[in-house]
Amino acid sequence: MPPTTPYAGKFSSCAPYGNNNNNHPQPQSPYRSNSVPKPGRENVYNGAFSAADNPYDVPQHHGAYRSASVSSVTAKEHRYVSENPYSSPPPHSPRQHSTSCPGRAYRHTTSSSSGSEQSCRNNNATAAAKVRLYGHGITASYGEMCYHDNSLVSASLEALIQHLVPTVDYYPDIRFREVAPKLVQLLTEWTETFPYDFRDERMMRCLKDMTHHVARGDEYSWRAMQQMTQRLIKRLSALGQYEEAVAALNAVAMERPASLKSKQGSAQRNDVLSVCDDPFVLAQQLTHIELDRLSFIGPEEFIQTFAMKDPLENHKVHHSRKTSNLEAYVNWFNRLSYLVATEICMPVKKKHRARIIEFFIDVAQECFNIGNFNSLMAIITGMNMSPVARLKKTWNKVNTDKFEILEHQMDPSSNFSNYRTALRGATQRSETAHSSQEKIVIPFFSLLIKDIYFLNEGCASRLPNGHINFEKLWELAKQVSEFLVWRQVICPFDRDRRILQYLVTTPVFSEDELHLASYESEGPENNMEKDSRRSLRWVRHLTQT
Repeated sequence: MPPTTPYAGKFSSCAPYGNNNNNHPQPQSPYRSNSVPKPGRENVYNGAFSAADNPYDVPQHHGAYRSASVSSVTAKEHRYVSENPYSSPPPHSPRQHSTSCPGRAYRHTTSSSSGSEQSCRNNNATAAAKVRLYGHGITASYGEMCYHDNSLVSASLEALIQHLVPTVDYYPDIRFREVAPKLVQLLTEWTETFPYDFRDERMMRCLKDMTHHVARGDEYSWRAMQQMTQRLIKRLSALGQYEEAVAALNAVAMERPASLKSKQGSAQRNDVLSVCDDPFVLAQQLTHIELDRLSFIGPEEFIQTFAMKDPLENHKVHHSRKTSNLEAYVNWFNRLSYLVATEICMPVKKKHRARIIEFFIDVAQECFNIGNFNSLMAIITGMNMSPVARLKKTWNKVNTDKFEILEHQMDPSSNFSNYRTALRGATQRSETAHSSQEKIVIPFFSLLIKDIYFLNEGCASRLPNGHINFEKLWELAKQVSEFLVWRQVICPFDRDRRILQYLVTTPVFSEDELHLASYESEGPENNMEKDSRRSLRWVRHLTQT
């Protein structure tokens, strides 16, 4: 139930409960004709925006990919207007020595100027006939490549390859020394943004071969390649150590299964209050774990998670796609939820259980204030699990005002509109941060994956004419790029190894054990619960014998 009065603390600006604004449309029509709505001027982290922006609206292209008009090409000169890498080639490039029409890589050289000029004039006439006006913008189609305001919006894969990939005839006078710096820049961006691609031995062999080729042409580029390779190896080594550490922690937690609820078992196991009784400190340590695990999730894991197997590309992929770091982060969310439920169901005394509930409510509030929405949602999920929710006598001793406000902030109605509003506020706070703590933004990860999934599945990667859908790819890149900014934040809080060790290794109850512990704390209230307790005891007896 929503709170009857606004919370006087940091939640006073919460959006109205039951907000019916739904700015998150169904995935089958993610691109609407209207422009993206601009958020209000208010920039308050705790929910001062009335509605969330639609993440599936048409993305606004960056200035680097816009231009005022469609570039023009003559037989002997290119006029470069746009910074768009898919527009006409820049001046002083080797493509000046070839004659081509906008959007198509025609391989005519200036040596046959008359035929080339005639061909370009014919194609320009055809292209001009395909120019259409939409409002104040211009949409033009040049063969297999379509532009809007001189920004590429769709193209066939064959046309892109022809337009972008040089050949001996296409770049007759190019020298390797001119290409080497750009090659180093491309490989540097690749290895830094998608380092996990190079866990494949074939990719590393290709990178080493490329380094040898660069070494023969330019000493400066060779040194840059050497430094790039060293950074890549360091990153992959850290990744391997992280995966081994996570596997070891999981093994420790599994080797010491939690004892079922009993006075003896409860006395032998420490609870969270004996390890940390300060909600702010525990929220800080949870943020450490979140940022540590986020930092090892590669952007390619999002794509690999939902990648569809294309029969035409099976010959290109021979290794299994790995998303272990993404899966490990999802497992951490589940573990934290079960840890919260275990801590609440484990104590024998009702007063102690109520105290732990109030403690986790305060921890959740501190997570919200920090910007750690993933831990916040995990705590709320654990407290709403049925073994915890049924403890009515315990909940009667708890002041639930703050908890109801937190639930309201993470309310799934209207496609999590309240949460999306708070997330936008946290993002804007991060962009104008004056301290490292204000930069922290940890999204509700399961919802982020859901958004990317529906965008990927609900919108075709290719248009009906076979062209690649650039609008979809722009939106995917926008969401993943935002995640990359969030994961790079360094946690400013001091580490407490004792608390961290407890959070990641202490045993937790399974779902059946939680139900049985809950029944032993507060007995069954109806026949269905009595039957459930009877069957759970029988299962425990069988497993112990």
